Amino acid sequence: MTGLAGRVAIVTGAASGMGRAHALRLAALGAAVALQDIDEVGLGETAGAIAADGGTAVACGFDIADVAAIDRMAQSLMGRFGRIDIVVNNAGIGIDRPIEAIDAAAFDRMIGIHVKGSFFCARAAVPAMKAQRWGRIVNISSRWAQAGHTLASDYIAAKAALLGLTKAWAKELAPWGITVNAIAPGGVWSRMVLETLGAEGVRREELEVPLGRWAQPEEIASSLAFLASEEAGFITGQVISPNGGKTVVGF
Repeated sequence: MTGLAGRVAIVTGAASGMGRAHALRLAALGAAVALQDIDEVGLGETAGAIAADGGTAVACGFDIADVAAIDRMAQSLMGRFGRIDIVVNNAGIGIDRPIEAIDAAAFDRMIGIHVKGSFFCARAAVPAMKAQRWGRIVNISSRWAQAGHTLASDYIAAKAALLGLTKAWAKELAPWGITVNAIAPGGVWSRMVLETLGAEGVRREELEVPLGRWAQPEEIASSLAFLASEEAGFITGQVISPNGGKTVVGF
């Protein structure tokens, strides 16, 4: 796979987990990476890891639901690099709650981070991508958006909305050479999941996966790296679900 030298990427939720893995992989391939997260300590650690490997990282600490901050980040990147090539809408939260426990504030927060943040992050980058006639937008959804779950209906609704945006943007932006795809991972070992399920809970879940385990964040980043590459130029509007066979979706 060819590298990404000269490309500029935005990765949201880059302080830990999959977001950090995505950022590290894109940087290793040669892209300059803007790192967004509300966790500024974690952002510093991700940026430091990229710099230590000789890469270029710009830490942007703010809430992804803050549209004005998103626009400032895009303007700053255009001023520094003159381009934005890749957007990875990865920022997210996940809490397994029954419907009765989801109040208006919790629902709005879930939609604000996953859907509003992703929408306006892509919106901020699209003018540059159109001018370049090249771009890659990758939305990080979830296996649950395809298969459902017994809890977390607000999370599932938000992740399903990302699949709708993927399909809509793929058709809208295709004339400018901009591809839009989604990754819908199954179980991934990450801090967010461990805080919800605990290590033993994750191991119980792994017993239900045909391949016998959950993914490491770096494995999901491999799918992201491909979708961001030149080689994926004829793939758009698609959903790839690295889930170890837990969900098998056909046509």
